[in-house]
Amino acid sequence: MRKRYAVCGVSNRAIAMYIKPIMESFSNSAELVGLLDIDPLRFKVCCDRVPQVKDIPTYLADDFGKMIEEQKPDALIVVCMDCAHQYYIIEGLKLGLDVITEKPMTTNTADALRVREAEKNSKGNVICTFNYRYNPVHTKLKEMILAGKVGRVTHVDLNWYIDIHHGASYFNRWNRMRENSGSLSIHKASHHFDLVNWWIDGIPQEVHAFGALNHYGPNGVFNPSKKNGRHCKECPEKKNCAYQRRFTSRKDGSFMDSHLAAFQGTEKCYSNYTPDMCIFDEEINIHDTIVANVRYKNGAFLNYSANFSTPYEGYRLAINGTHGRLETTEFGGVGRSIIADYHGGSQFIDYYPIFEGRERIHVPQSGGGHGGGDPKILEDIFLGEDPDRTYDILAKSVDGLRAISIGDAVYNSIVNGGVQDLSSFME
Repeated sequence: MRKRYAVCGVSNRAIAMYIKPIMESFSNSAELVGLLDIDPLRFKVCCDRVPQVKDIPTYLADDFGKMIEEQKPDALIVVCMDCAHQYYIIEGLKLGLDVITEKPMTTNTADALRVREAEKNSKGNVICTFNYRYNPVHTKLKEMILAGKVGRVTHVDLNWYIDIHHGASYFNRWNRMRENSGSLSIHKASHHFDLVNWWIDGIPQEVHAFGALNHYGPNGVFNPSKKNGRHCKECPEKKNCAYQRRFTSRKDGSFMDSHLAAFQGTEKCYSNYTPDMCIFDEEINIHDTIVANVRYKNGAFLNYSANFSTPYEGYRLAINGTHGRLETTEFGGVGRSIIADYHGGSQFIDYYPIFEGRERIHVPQSGGGHGGGDPKILEDIFLGEDPDRTYDILAKSVDGLRAISIGDAVYNSIVNGGVQDLSSFME
C-alpha cells in the first residue's frame, strides 16, 4: 500500500528533491495527493517541470485544512519558507500525520521545542532531512569514529567557505532576513552543526560566538552606491557592481542565479517575488562572517567558522580524539569539486594514529546533490530505513532541535554577547 504525501511549499527544492522523485522513482511506495503554496504560479512552474502532476489537486496556503480533509494524506513534506515550517509541522502532528521537513526544522529554539512537544503528544513522527549526513565522505567519517579510530572525540575544528556566487545568492533572496530564515547560522550552518553533533554523538551545552556583516549590506566594500530597492536584472549600476561583473555577460546582460536557472524555459517563476534583490540593501539583518565555540555534554569542543564571500567553496575539517586524528578537505566553486578533479572522482580522509604514521582513505563520490547525499536520503524516506545499516543516520526532531539551538545561540551571542547556556532544555 502506497503512503500518501502532501507537499507544503512548491519551491524549487520541493520540485527537484521530492515531487519529481515521487512521480518518477518512488511511485510504487509513495503517492502525491496534494500541493500547497502561497503563490499559485508555482503550480504552473511545477507542472512545466513535472508534467505528471497536472491532475494533482492544488491548494493555497489558507486552504491547509481543506487539503487535509479532502486528500487525507498520511504524511506532509514541508519545503516552504523556513519561518513557516513550524506551523505546518505542528498542525500536521496535531492531526497525527508524519512530517518530513527540510532543514532547518524551525528558525529558532522556541519553535523547535514546540515541535518536540507536539510530537510527544502525537502518533506522528518528524523526519528532519539533514541530507549531508548521507554524503559518502561524511558517512565514512561516522563509521571510522564508531570503529574507535580516534578513541574518544575531544575536539572538532570545522571551517566552511561559501564562494562569492553561492554566498551572495543568500543575500539576493528572502534568506537575508532573520525573521525569514533564522539567519545563516541556522539556515545554512544547521547543516554543519548537525554533522558535528552526529559524528560525535554530541549534545550541545554552551555556545559563544562572534560575527559581522563584512561583505553585504549597505557598507559592503563593493557597493556602487547606498541605495535601497535595486534588483540585479534591471539595475542601472550593474556594470559597477563587482559581484555582478563576475557572473554577468556584457553581451546579453544575463543575471546568473541558480534558483532561476533551474526554471529555464519558464517565463516567470514567482508572482510577487524575484530572487535578485540587491545584496547591498540596508534591510539585511544577518551576518556573513561567523566564528563560534561549542562545548558538548560529553566533554568535546567545536571550533567553527563560516564565511559567505570567499573565492572558492569548500571546507577544512579535523576531528581529534584520545587515540588519533581525522582530516579531510573539499574545495571547489559554483558546483564543482577541485578535490574530485585532482583525485579521480574521490575525496580522501587522512587518519593519523596518535603515535605513528598516516593512512589515506579515498572515498569515491556519488552522483546527485549534496555530494550524493540527496538520492540516498530519499531511499530511506520513501522505502524505509536500510535494515542492514548498523547506526542511525535519518535525523529526527531532536536532531533538528540540537542543530537549531546552536545556530540560534550563535546569533544571540553575536548580537547580545556572552556565553549562551543550552543545558536547561537540551535533550
